[in-house]
Amino acid sequence: MPGLLSCPGGLIVIGITALFSVHIKSEIWTNEVSDVQFGRLGSRVTLRCEGYHGRSPVEWRLNGSSVPPLQALISEVSLTLLNARQSMEGNYSCHDGSGTLLQTIKLRLGYQPHFLQISCHVPNHEKIYCSWNQTKKTHLPTSYISSYSTKAEGVKACEQEYIGENKCTITNHSFWSSRVYINITEINPLGSNSTILKLDLLELLKPGPPEAVEVLQVEGQPTQLLVHWKYPASWTDDNPSAFPLTFLLRYRPAGSNYWSKVETEDTSLRIMDVLEGHLHQIQVRAQDALINHSQWSEWSHVAEARPWTEPREELTEDSLNIPFINSFPVRTTDKSPDSSIDQNEGFGLLVMLCLFAAFMVAVLLTIIALLWVSNRKRDNVKNQELTSMVKMKSIPI
Repeated sequence: MPGLLSCPGGLIVIGITALFSVHIKSEIWTNEVSDVQFGRLGSRVTLRCEGYHGRSPVEWRLNGSSVPPLQALISEVSLTLLNARQSMEGNYSCHDGSGTLLQTIKLRLGYQPHFLQISCHVPNHEKIYCSWNQTKKTHLPTSYISSYSTKAEGVKACEQEYIGENKCTITNHSFWSSRVYINITEINPLGSNSTILKLDLLELLKPGPPEAVEVLQVEGQPTQLLVHWKYPASWTDDNPSAFPLTFLLRYRPAGSNYWSKVETEDTSLRIMDVLEGHLHQIQVRAQDALINHSQWSEWSHVAEARPWTEPREELTEDSLNIPFINSFPVRTTDKSPDSSIDQNEGFGLLVMLCLFAAFMVAVLLTIIALLWVSNRKRDNVKNQELTSMVKMKSIPI
């Protein structure tokens, strides 16, 4: 895993000494040509009015206004800022007793370089890309010197387009020297600082995602899909057999939370168990086939497709089995005598059915009435018999 080395040793120290001999420890650095002076925030910063030989103290101004006495100590030819703050940056000028301008100094305030945050990625066996950011903003103009070293190759430059750029590229390195030390030295007018990162190239190797993923239907197979893809453009694909990739394909019905996965070293795969008629989502990712502890790429974009379905037959005269269809147009406003006869016959049949239903209802009601009368008579006879028996029992013998 990458590691940060604050105290490099051995070969690294030799390389740093050879490449980077500049180390500035001064708190203040003056550019005499442009009269720009740099100072560290939070410290004492002293400005001198060079070339003045008078006896009376000079007058100091900041951006045309007098410097507040509580912020600085003024001697004959110098101005000392007791606790430099960002608001004290600007154009300082010193004047003699008559107000004549003697010198102008532009003051820039900031911090010395600190350790950098470095990150590198390895998309193939030929290149390493590194970039970095400040962990502490210096507020000052900064440049960087970048290099790398291995046991096999010694110290070499990590290529930058320009010295102030915060990224570099290593090309044509010995990949099988898996331990690489990246050294980035940050330089500003207040000093310099080097940050060294140890890399394990085999663990960092991470291809780009597979490209041009395409999903096709398989004719006559409602549970199959055929998937094609290409090697990532960032991979060395001139000779894939030299640096082969293994691929992991995952697929699921649209809307499902569960993926099915299949691994292959080919750039095409036939899925055999998709759901009939359902839309499916497919993604592919890649890994170096020979280095199984390298990283998997990101997943490719989502490709979607439905499996083949049997086409439905269109309705035709033959499929409907209609023996005769009049091919001539019929005007609906014209009624032939035959059609009127059919309508009259239909109406007569409807009347006959209604009369028959009414007759059946009448017969049913008659039967119900007769049954009710019969039951009533039977009940009356039973009541009379009971009355007679009671009377006979009441006659004394």
